Amino acid sequence: MSLLGKVLPTASAVAGTTPGLARVAAGAAWHTAGWGLRTSSRAGIRVARAMVDQDVRTGLVHETAEAVGIVAGTAARIIMPGAKPVLELDEPDHEANGHDLVLARTKETGATQDTLPMLRRRGAELLDRSRDVWADEQGHPAYARILDELAPDEARMLLYLLQAGPQPSVDVRTGGPSGLIGSTMIAPGLNMIAGRSGVRYPERVPAYLNNLFRLGLVWFSKEPLPDPLEYQVLEAQPDVLEALHSVKFAKIVRRSVHLTPFGEAFGRTTLVDEVASESAFPEHQAPETGGADLPKA
Repeated sequence: MSLLGKVLPTASAVAGTTPGLARVAAGAAWHTAGWGLRTSSRAGIRVARAMVDQDVRTGLVHETAEAVGIVAGTAARIIMPGAKPVLELDEPDHEANGHDLVLARTKETGATQDTLPMLRRRGAELLDRSRDVWADEQGHPAYARILDELAPDEARMLLYLLQAGPQPSVDVRTGGPSGLIGSTMIAPGLNMIAGRSGVRYPERVPAYLNNLFRLGLVWFSKEPLPDPLEYQVLEAQPDVLEALHSVKFAKIVRRSVHLTPFGEAFGRTTLVDEVASESAFPEHQAPETGGADLPKA
């Protein structure tokens, strides 16, 4: 048999397989079109986020490279059965082990390339941008990630702190003769932020404040606010009175809750419009070293 006869099927074989191939092609086209419609909107959202978030942009590049490797390998096996793909991308180690590491391996050499050069390149790009006097940085790059880690109630609390200013907070501790020797905490960090900001779940405010503290948006000063009237209203609240009456002798320690400079800039950039962002909001104290205590739930 000639080489041409080995490669090309007979006319009858082609005629017999054509309907089956047509059905397969039609089904593939139908499913591909449906998949494209479902994923196009999600892809558009990710591309838009990648424009402002370096981490999203890096992940999108890695996923695209992996997809290209899979398609290339599949095409090679279909066209030339038994052929090895030029490059295979294994599952990124940062997904399996929680590390920010992506490995690209070739079957031919077994060589690996981690992201250390990429990180250095990104660092060099940041320094280059810092020297560019014409660059216009619109907000901190961490803002997009922080928005993903905030509850709706926490956004309301941040907006209230931005517009209303620092808020009073009190600790209720044991007092009397025993308090002179060693005072015990009864109720820490009581405040009126829940009621004043209109949160939906006021019982979660201590946890909300913990998260805002973790994100570097608020801090808790040991110093009281200058206006004593703020504390008179707070100390008449039911939860404060309950804590005071829970022991024979009790005392109140006045404190305050503030936005950090980063938190204030975040609020101006993400929680108000452009006109309001230029307004004069109440001033918050800057954090002091050793002056912030994390409130307990």
